[in-house]
Amino acid sequence: MSGKRYTEEFKMAAVKQVLDRGHPALEVAERLGVSQHSIYAWIKRYGVPEAERLANDAQAEEMRRLKAELKRVTEERDILRKAAAYFAKTSG
Repeated sequence: MSGKRYTEEFKMAAVKQVLDRGHPALEVAERLGVSQHSIYAWIKRYGVPEAERLANDAQAEEMRRLKAELKRVTEERDILRKAAAYFAKTSG
């Protein structure tokens, strides 16, 4: 994996070649020098209307934020449980 980053405009142009012009994804990928997997991932992301894509992005961001918060709260709970067990054992 090269780790090369492509602009949104580049990705959208590649998707248009497949969806609007009917070119095979493999042909577009070879011509642009990207993997076929990248083309299909871009189609999945940019092949939907912009409003839907923005809603999906917002939903994914909210999911990431909630997962991070859940992890933090779970760690805090575990620490409090251990502290409560420690103090229960030492005070008795």
